[in-house]
Amino acid sequence: MSRSPISQPARIAPLAVLPVFYRLSGKPVLVIGATQGAVWKAELLASTGAHVTVIAPQAEAPLAELCAREGVHVGHLARAWNESDLASAVLIVADVSDDEEAQRLASLARKAGTPVNIVDRPDFCDFQFGSIVNRSPLVVGISTSGAVPVFGQAIRARIEMLLPAGFQKWAEAARNWRPLVQARGLSLHARRAVWERFVAAAFRKPDHVPDEKDRTAFLASIEQEAQAPGLGSVTLVGAGPGDPELLTLKAVRALQAADVILHDDLVSPEVLDFARREAERIITGKRGHRPSCKQDDINALMVTLAREGKRVVRLKGGDPLIFGRAGEEIAACRAAGVPIQVIPGITAASGAAASLEVSLTHRDHARRLQYITAHAKNGKLPDDLDWKALADPAATSAIYMGKLVVGEVSSNLLATGMAPDTPAIIVEYATHARERRFHTTIAAMASVFAANELDGPCIILFGWAMSEAAP
Repeated sequence: MSRSPISQPARIAPLAVLPVFYRLSGKPVLVIGATQGAVWKAELLASTGAHVTVIAPQAEAPLAELCAREGVHVGHLARAWNESDLASAVLIVADVSDDEEAQRLASLARKAGTPVNIVDRPDFCDFQFGSIVNRSPLVVGISTSGAVPVFGQAIRARIEMLLPAGFQKWAEAARNWRPLVQARGLSLHARRAVWERFVAAAFRKPDHVPDEKDRTAFLASIEQEAQAPGLGSVTLVGAGPGDPELLTLKAVRALQAADVILHDDLVSPEVLDFARREAERIITGKRGHRPSCKQDDINALMVTLAREGKRVVRLKGGDPLIFGRAGEEIAACRAAGVPIQVIPGITAASGAAASLEVSLTHRDHARRLQYITAHAKNGKLPDDLDWKALADPAATSAIYMGKLVVGEVSSNLLATGMAPDTPAIIVEYATHARERRFHTTIAAMASVFAANELDGPCIILFGWAMSEAAP
């Protein structure tokens, strides 16, 4: 049973608000009111280079200090606001006393075509201020659409910890060096490659201040890309068993750099959310005993896309090096002269063991760990399995793709002398939100499949180490 690869465009989930970054340098902005909140908004707006006018009958000390500060453009008009004040501003922020004044101000601002924000009155706001992580020119904005501001602040604190302060200097260097890249007339592929090297350097040395030596190396990378042929690459990436948080950082970077992603059916949408939004997504699903893409077609597609200069990510569930046909795909790329690398992932056996809180190599029970595929090229149980090794009471075994042959597996193990009460655990959708676990024995595990509708990917773990698993 075969099918063709299916192109699947990325979909944008509904957004409560549209995140935009508005350049205000030199533009007139109006702030109405001199409360603590209004003065804070005036200072924030002035930090962007905007020319801020604050209208309020009185100027308390905080506003007077802000107006006197060097390097910011903040002025004060000591009077009440009127309709004519609204016409020249590109943004209006106000802290007013009641809903009636808020309604009047919002209506007049919209009549003038100017977006307005009324402090602490979201019903009258055209835009909102989110939490900010400032590594300018690198700026991160966070919004909960006014639902839970404290949540946004907590997320901001977490990002502050994860985003080194030194990234500000790297972002400044990127802004200064960008004209050098644009002047070289590089292809889109080459420009991405140059900036990816820059980003990799920033992550390696986040607290380093880029200097002339770094600039020289950066220019050398531009020359290298200009002279390089337009050949792309293939990266085999392990998506893990299901939980998107089990992706490696290297896997996330590969997804964010990809031009095309060839992914299996069982790769979760949450994992694909880490991919670059513009990347083309093609389903190349291979599922046992169901319509699947032919491996030769997948190999040919990978090579063709890479030869077109594209960065191809072959995204596989689990670890591509464990029953993921990585060997055939690596061989195809090598034969075609296409650069290839492999980023491992967490295999299903490890993910299931983590959920079960059990050591696969518990030293009281197991001296060996065995990974077995129960799916040969002909779709049947392989005829060369070492049943004596599998029945070893001092080993832990993990059987992949064993759903349809579990009865044969059980019969062969029992015939080889394995104890019928040897613990076995079947885990469906390991680490995923839909995960289900069935504690059973070698003798009874076939009946578990018969009694339950196990439609998802299943891993079977058996051996005495499973006696230590969480209930």
